[in-house]
Amino acid sequence: MRVLAPLVHALVALGQLVIGLLAAIGRLARFAGQVVTRVVTPRWYPSQLFQQMLVIGWFSLPVVGLTALFTGSALAQQIFIGGSRFNAASTVPAVTVIGIVRELGPVLGGLMVAGRVASAMAAELGTMRVTEQIDALATLRTDPLRYLVAPRLLAAVLVMPLLVLVSNALGVMGGWLLATTRLGFNSASYLKTTAQYLEADDIISSMVKAAVFGFFIALTGCYHGYHSSGGAAGVGRATTNAVVSAFILILLSNLIITVIVFG
Repeated sequence: MRVLAPLVHALVALGQLVIGLLAAIGRLARFAGQVVTRVVTPRWYPSQLFQQMLVIGWFSLPVVGLTALFTGSALAQQIFIGGSRFNAASTVPAVTVIGIVRELGPVLGGLMVAGRVASAMAAELGTMRVTEQIDALATLRTDPLRYLVAPRLLAAVLVMPLLVLVSNALGVMGGWLLATTRLGFNSASYLKTTAQYLEADDIISSMVKAAVFGFFIALTGCYHGYHSSGGAAGVGRATTNAVVSAFILILLSNLIITVIVFG
């Protein structure tokens, strides 16, 4: 029995971890269901929705655009170096546009927005929770989920595809700029090859990914902020947990969508 005791303790710890993970997923799913119900049923708050679309979309555009531009340039350079080893440097336009539109554009855009928006939502709602402003809203017969969370969730789902569309365009442009100025590609032939290998399925999957990423970004940010406790330290934990959760859900959902669409 003494020999088996460490194994039993390890199994117990693993079981507790799995149960805790499943419980956390259940709480998040329940919260998502409550918020989605409020998104599709009145009463709505258009002013809150437009404000969140501005905050999530317009204010995130510079960081998303710069990230895509630099990533597209670096990707084209690396593809050229790798392709030159196999006499396949001419594949730079095709591989760059496919890599940007299918993967790097939506994923990097989602991660950048998650780092900026999910943390901000968690901090804002967490501060409102610990200062009892959310309780005050309920006292005034205003549904906090409908007023605070639903507009953020809907705004993120609507705005993220537009952000990713801009991210894809700037990423492809970054590759084109580097290829035509440093790698000796002809501009017209580069753009022709890019348009030739870009398919509708690539764009559609990119937009679907963006909407899903926006849903998870707003969901995790609002969930951890809404349920934060413990003063300033609790708000800090909620912010960290929101960003980590958003990153994990973005990468996981990206894998699932990629396998479904292109598998």
